[in-house]
Amino acid sequence: MNEYQVQNIQLVDSPALLIYPDRIAHNIRTMLAMVDGDADKLVPHVKTHKMAEVARMQVEAGITKFKCATIAEAEMLADTGARHVLISYQLTGPKLHRFCELVQAYNWVEWASLVDNLASAEELAQEFAKTTHKPIVYIDINLGMNRTGHVVDAELEQLYRTLKADTRLDLRGFHAYDGHIRDQDVAERQLKADAAVKPLEALADKLEQEGESRPLIIVGGTPTFSNHAHRPNVWCSPGTCLLWDWGYGDLLTEQHFEWAALLVTRVVSKPAPGIVTTDLGHKAVAAENPLAKRVKFLNLTDYELTGQSEEHLVLKVQNWNDINIGDVLYGVPYHICPTVALHDEAQVILGGEATGRWAIDARKRRITY
Repeated sequence: MNEYQVQNIQLVDSPALLIYPDRIAHNIRTMLAMVDGDADKLVPHVKTHKMAEVARMQVEAGITKFKCATIAEAEMLADTGARHVLISYQLTGPKLHRFCELVQAYNWVEWASLVDNLASAEELAQEFAKTTHKPIVYIDINLGMNRTGHVVDAELEQLYRTLKADTRLDLRGFHAYDGHIRDQDVAERQLKADAAVKPLEALADKLEQEGESRPLIIVGGTPTFSNHAHRPNVWCSPGTCLLWDWGYGDLLTEQHFEWAALLVTRVVSKPAPGIVTTDLGHKAVAAENPLAKRVKFLNLTDYELTGQSEEHLVLKVQNWNDINIGDVLYGVPYHICPTVALHDEAQVILGGEATGRWAIDARKRRITY
């Protein structure tokens, strides 16, 4: 716990998100080490941190390709030195026009997006027909998560051939997210990851053998990053590992990332014997998981989370007499990605001191475009 304590914590209002750049740097080095230093194999997702400073640290480490989920995240990346950006979303409605504007404004960036059907590809092609840009696309693949994408079947092969023949589009390959594969046992997770991607690799082999350029395959978010890191002919797209969290720390024990973001909260009331209340409400920590799996405190023992509202988190504690109003608690969120999105800024901690703030600009739905 000592390595996370902030000496001048009296200057930090709560609840707040703390960011530790030294630990982010460690996580970037670890990410690169997992692909044997080959930065070209990485397309890290930025939806976890949404911060220009973190993206810039990755660029300075030699990573130039990125994945994002929103137009705002894409603009943030373009402003921080990214050269290849994939919006891992099938764009429709006003987002298509916004994306088109973004691509024209940042014409030195190689932009790409996803499609999983002919109608969406046609809509994309028609929007870009008004410009001089040919949209780069990847076919989104459903490897079993059943969230988005096209299953690997004969129709997928036909979709690939049709889009490859469409001169209005630049089809590069396939994108697949297998985040449903979360077995704690690494060997079991490896077996499932291999089985899920095998039909897609077989299709890529077939197309290559027929004289096509081999389709790129982007796979391997944080849950299966270690399972795909040494797979040939794929790019990996981890994201959560930049900041790490309690959930993945407990699950993915073979991945040696460090917590680089914590929450700080203060005790604001002792309403009854054995009960204390902090200022860590729904508005400061992701609440999509059960109450017991929202935050883990590093400098408190023998406690139980019993209730939460917008501005308060209530705990049952054993050492009630030893806790005072104003006491500071440091917590690791179970899920860091939606937690970051709740904060406008992060307090930067260097050498044990709060030294400044980083804006979380890409939490917005719109920056410019």
